[in-house]
This record gives sequence, structure tokens and C-alpha cells, in this order.
Amino acid sequence: MLDVLFHPGSVAVIGASRTAGKVGFEVLSNLTAGGFEGQIIPINPAADEILGHKCYPALAAYGSPVDLTLIAVPSAAVLEAVQSALQAGTKAIVVLTAGFGEMGSQGILMQAQMARLCTQAKVRLLGPNCLGLIDVHHRLNASFSGRMPKAGGISVLSQSGAICTAVLDWACAHDVGLAKVVSLGNKADLNETDFLKLFAADDQTQVVVGYLESIACGEEFIQAARALTASKPFILLRAGITRAGMWAACAHTGALAGADAAYTAAFKRAGIIRAESLDAVFDYTLAFSGQPRPRGDRVAIITNAGGPAVMAADALERSGLKLAKLDGQAVEKLKNELPPTASMFNPIDVLGDADPKRYAAAVGASQQDDCVDATIVILTPHAMTRPSETIRAVASQTNGAKPLLLVFLGEPNGELKGDHHLPVYSSPERAVAALRAMHEYQLHHQRPESVVTRFPVNRHRVERIITRHLRANSVRIGEVHAKEILRAYDLSVPEGAMAHSPEEAVEIAERIGFPVAVKVVSTQIVHKSDVGGVKLNVASADDVRDTFDLLTLRVGRRAPHVHLDGVYVEKMCGHGLQVILGMTCDPKFGPLLVFGLGGTFVDRLKGLCCHLAPITAEEAMQMLAETRSYALLQSTLDRENIDVSAIVSGLQRISQLATDFPQVKELSIDPYLVGPVGTEAMVVDARMTLFTNGNGK
Repeated sequence: MLDVLFHPGSVAVIGASRTAGKVGFEVLSNLTAGGFEGQIIPINPAADEILGHKCYPALAAYGSPVDLTLIAVPSAAVLEAVQSALQAGTKAIVVLTAGFGEMGSQGILMQAQMARLCTQAKVRLLGPNCLGLIDVHHRLNASFSGRMPKAGGISVLSQSGAICTAVLDWACAHDVGLAKVVSLGNKADLNETDFLKLFAADDQTQVVVGYLESIACGEEFIQAARALTASKPFILLRAGITRAGMWAACAHTGALAGADAAYTAAFKRAGIIRAESLDAVFDYTLAFSGQPRPRGDRVAIITNAGGPAVMAADALERSGLKLAKLDGQAVEKLKNELPPTASMFNPIDVLGDADPKRYAAAVGASQQDDCVDATIVILTPHAMTRPSETIRAVASQTNGAKPLLLVFLGEPNGELKGDHHLPVYSSPERAVAALRAMHEYQLHHQRPESVVTRFPVNRHRVERIITRHLRANSVRIGEVHAKEILRAYDLSVPEGAMAHSPEEAVEIAERIGFPVAVKVVSTQIVHKSDVGGVKLNVASADDVRDTFDLLTLRVGRRAPHVHLDGVYVEKMCGHGLQVILGMTCDPKFGPLLVFGLGGTFVDRLKGLCCHLAPITAEEAMQMLAETRSYALLQSTLDRENIDVSAIVSGLQRISQLATDFPQVKELSIDPYLVGPVGTEAMVVDARMTLFTNGNGK
């Protein structure tokens, strides 16, 4: 259905202009200069001809249906232009004009009306507020960008027209071929998911590069991205991750950005390669578009200078890659080809006076070594260096089975031009980052098919509790009922009961055994410790009685407006590692699981990790490994023989709870106490929040 956007037989430009510099002139000029072979129809009531094309006062005057209509008139005239295009039978519309959703409520209404008209007519709409689109292979430049790169296999999808022009400029400057370029703009109708599906099926697209500030529908986006990344790398830069960036994104496109943790988790699930900067986008694109994927993480470094090799080795270790250990055959070959003073081991130092032949020998050895998965070649210019010849010699040794990345330190001065097809970087760190992205993409494809475990649980008990709260218009589920829900999902909870008098509290404590924890219970209190409503290690009946009176008196003084439901008396837990398990429902992507260290570590380390539900056991283990405090966690796990499987199981069970009950908006288990293998992990404290309307939104 989107084929007409890229392969139209005719293109009309409503708002075509005779004045250079105006959008209506530039887009018409680009269509003409780009070599588009179809019919070009300028629409301008004040002109008879523009750039050699017969001009019409209105689209209806053309007399025949038009495949694609580009609209470049002032915002106040856009709705009328859309209506005229629909009445004339156009099959697709691109609105280049700005001044809609990004401008506020009035613009949002106009944008919605525009989209509604197109939907009713079953015509797809790109924009408004966009640069347009380009199909290089079909010589279609339906945009107001003046650059037309050579044809290649990289397709671009951007919410920002400026990022599109930046990629076009980069491609032209570096002789990189593009396939399709799409500027999404405000996404009144067509959005990123539509084009991901198109790129997945497009034979001309081999790599997809994207820039997004928001995502229209999270679940559909993940499905489309997963289908795409199954065969083609998707390199994505997402902005709007800080508070300031979120506000700027809103002003830019009229779309509010979501929590970055959810986006990160979604990209990971979909196999998307996330770039942190525009430079990283370019670096990764060079590597993915011209090199095979690495089979593993073992990297050979070839250099003519020691310092840059050390920098590359450091970057490898920081990125999780490692220096390859060359096999004996490769070392012997190097000994035969290199001077005795050269380093025959990784990094391979071919010395400062290395000629092209010496570089070629080193590259050939690394490419043929089964212990090497990828090679980084560093070239530092000296008086004896012959860069162009060296690069050609290096390129001649590539066998198409392993990636080879080139680092050229210093100013190239045009010496790197030529048909060598090697990605060239200005520093070892940038080359390593690109190689790491390739390795992570390969790992994603090597993972086994994920299987989500379904545990036997008591859903009916949870349904009763949630229904009771919603009927009472209470969206907060306090500790007592939250623990009852978690117990229904077979998470262990300390024995305890509600007391409404000191005598009842003593009776409960004597039944479950000392010491006990005593806590006030109220749906109006989120953090009990804030109002002095908790006392731990209460060791006798007299202490329980006194604690009951103390806590109720203290809460009455500190929070006189709060209604107490009672006091909860609970068996004290033993010792163990305190961790946080949680869930928050992201408006775009749904349930987002949270894991981190609890207790005294949480404020100091802030090492939380997130993953989308549902989650497998392997993904739960990955969450542990990805926390910033993992080194501390790992040492504690080993030292204390902590039962890691209990953490993994806990994450899986709250994942199942979140997917079973979309009414749950937030869930927090803090802390979850995990002891040595053979002991029972315990939910020490918990609370939940429901959606106000009870339907998960």
C-alpha cells in the first residue's frame, strides 16, 4: 500500500513556486534534477510554467488522478489543499508544511482533521512538518533537500528533517550509497512502524538507520522492529531522554517522549542497535553496511605505533571484547614476513616504517587465523607511510568472512579516497565501539528461542482482591493485601496477621513466635517509616503491647488526617541480601520489570536495571548482570552463597503477575530478602497501585 510513495507514476506539487529558496520551488527542482521519469505536475494559479513543466491553477484542472501529491502551502491553506488532492483522486499525500501539532492545541486539531480526511478516503498521509522522502534507486527526490546520494543499501527513517539532511550530507561526503530516506515529521498518519515493515520487505534495503523522539505504538513497534532485525541491522538514535530533551521533543514534534528505561528495554528486546550520538550512527552504519558480522569477540589489532594499540586494547576491554590469542601458525607466518623487531603477538606491531607489503602480511595472517573473529588496522602517518597504497594492500587481504575496520590517525588530506570499501575511523575507540555494536547484534541472533515459564498460581484470589479495591475506589493496595497477592503467585511471605488492639497483637506475636515486626496499616500511608509507623525485632509480649500504643500514638501526632486500619504483626525474617523487585507499567510498552540492590546500597549505587515483561529465566539473569553494581552483587553472591535462582524466579513471577493482570500499574517489593541456597527468599515489604479505571490504562 505504501509502494505508491516510492514508485509513483505521477507527482503533483501543490504550492509549486517560481522563487528559488521557497519549499515549493526546491521540491519541484529536486524532482526535476533528480531524474524522476514520471509525470511532474506543478500547481500554482499564478504561473503557466515552472522549470519546464506545465503549471495548473488547481489539481482538478489536471484532469487525471495523481499517484502522489506533495503539499507546500502555508499552514492555513493545507486543509483545503488536502481536500482538493483527495477530490482529484490522489493515492498518497506528503505534507511538507510545518505549523501543526508542534505548535499547540489549535495545530493539533488541524493535524487531526487532516489525518481524518485522509483516513476516510483510504489515502495514506506522510507528515506534516516533514522534509519529504527520497528513493535513490528510482531517482525520486520528493523532498526539499538538495542532496541526492548514490544508490546503495542504507535506508533512513527520521522524525527530524534536519537529521535526514545530516545523513544525506554525510553520505555524499563519504561516498556512501543510500536506498530510501523518509522524514516522518509529526506522524499524523504514517509512523515508524509502517516504514519498518516496508524496509523489512524491501530488497534494496540492507541496513536501516533511524532517529526517533517518540514511538506511536510500543507493542506494534517492537513486533515490526523484531521482524526487521531478524535479517537487517536497525541502528537507532533516540533523543528526548533527559527532562530537558523531553520538553524539546514535545515542542519539536508535539509528541511526549516516554521513560528512557522503557525505550532501552524495548530496543534490547527488538534487537535494535542503539547509538548514543549522531557520530555513533555514522560509525555503526559504516561498519554494518560494508562488513560481515563477527563470529565472536576475539579481536586482532595491527598497528605501526604502540600508543594507539594500547588505546585500542583498553577500549576492547572496556567494551567487553577481548584481544585474540593468535594460533601458532599465524605467529610463524608473521615471523617469516615481519622484521625481527616487530611484535608477532597481539597487538601486532609492524613498526613505524611499515610498507604496504608488511601490513598486507599481517592482515592476511589475522584473516586466516581461526582464533581471530575481527581485525582492527591502525595506520599512523609517518614520512615513510604510503596511506593509499597501504589501504589498498589491506583491502586486498579481506576474505569476506571477518570484519576489518581501519583507524587512520591524523588528517587524511584526501588520501583515503578510493574504492577500498573499508570503514575508516579517526580513533581506536570509535572503531571498537562500532565493532562492539556488530558483536551485540550477532549475539542477539545467536540467542536460543525464548521460552517464558508459566507458573501454577492462584489467580482467583488475586482477582478478588483487585475487584474489591476497585469497587471501593481504592487504587492503592497496601502491604497486607499486596503480600496476599504475591503469596498467590507463590512468593514467600513472612507469617503475620492484622491486629486491632494491643491484646490481639500480643496473641498474634505469641502464636507466630518472637521476635516480630510491628507495622501500622493504612491505604493513606505510602512509606510507613516516614510517619514512624514501623518497629522491628520486638522481642516480648510487653514490648508488643507498648509498641502497638507507641505506633498508633506516633502516627496520630505526625499524620492526624490518616485513618489507621490496624497494626500488622509479622514474623521477623533472617539475614540475607536485600534486593528490589518491581514493575511499572509504561504507557508505550506495557509492564516494565525493575531489579536492583536494596537496603543501604540503593541510594549509593542506584544500580537499577529494567526489562519488558514477559521475561524468561535467561533474561532475568541478564538483568542481574546488567546492573551497574553487578561486581559488588557478584562478590556478595559468591561470598554468601546467595540463591540467585530465587531472584530469577521472583522476577519471572512478578512478570507473570503483571501480564496476567493489566490492572496493576505499579508493584514494589522492597526489600526482597535472599539468603543462601536452601533457604527461603522472603518478601519483606510490598505495595501495589492499580489503574484508576481498572483496565490497564
